[in-house]
Amino acid sequence: MKKNILITFFGLCIITSLVMFAGCKKAEYNLTFATGGTSGTYYPYGMVLAKTFNSKIPNLYVTVQTSGATTENIKLVSEKKADLAIVQNDVLSYAYDGIRSFKDKPVKGLTTIATLYMEVVQIVVSPASKINSIASMKGKKISVGDAGSGVEANAAQILATANLTFDDLTITHLSFKDSGVAFQNGTIDGFFVTSGIPNVAIQEITETKPLKIIPLRLQEISQLLTDYSFYIPYTMQKDTYKGITEDVATIAVKATLIAHEDLDEKLVYNITKALFENRDAIANSFEKGKELDLRDAVKGISVPLHPGAKKFYQEKGTLFKL
Repeated sequence: MKKNILITFFGLCIITSLVMFAGCKKAEYNLTFATGGTSGTYYPYGMVLAKTFNSKIPNLYVTVQTSGATTENIKLVSEKKADLAIVQNDVLSYAYDGIRSFKDKPVKGLTTIATLYMEVVQIVVSPASKINSIASMKGKKISVGDAGSGVEANAAQILATANLTFDDLTITHLSFKDSGVAFQNGTIDGFFVTSGIPNVAIQEITETKPLKIIPLRLQEISQLLTDYSFYIPYTMQKDTYKGITEDVATIAVKATLIAHEDLDEKLVYNITKALFENRDAIANSFEKGKELDLRDAVKGISVPLHPGAKKFYQEKGTLFKL
């Protein structure tokens, strides 16, 4: 974040060694907002949102906290160690339903405020691999993301549309950065990414080596949308990355603002209202803010809305499914 933004935002507040900022104003409500690492997207976006809430909502002060992102944020909100958080909506769904990495341990206390922006599934492969579809990934060396991650779950679900499992591939569990290094070294044929676009790891590859991004077929997308309520169809534009000459049909999940269910209804109503009434200012401060749209804010939601957010959407006539 630019220095002048930080100065404006913090005022006379002191930045702690934990990369948190402590509020200087007295407030009736002091909330903790869990985000992500300082080099990621959640943290700077959270800073912009907190600045908006603090300036537009009387008697509120929001403190932004760094974290390990989605999975940790879900735990922090559930345990009331954070009041607000940004998370990936598919992992949020797993936590709420007690499946996958949360198997038999559904997480309590979670509610949704709004979806914020798309996190796009991108399947990167080497042109030399002769992979042209999901089915042709059989027997190939593929990184499916960190073990237990949302990326790993996305990969498994997509492979299933071609009747494949991880047993049909030679898989590795690598981060985006490590996947990029392995791809450039030729030790893997491809890798899955779920992130906002453009993704830095993919961008770095295109500077030195050609790649392809595999599109999903219509029947594969239809099956995923039928089976999972958190997916959204998405078309990645051809100019997103160097060397990609055609648009790519894929799916996306959504970065989502959540709150603990015990937060005051009027307060969450005002947070939701401030979010959308100040959309232009948010977009001017942070690129991903341009994707914030009231018409899309409840698409991909699979965990109930907080009553305060629900009241706001009802007043605006926004359609949603609970």
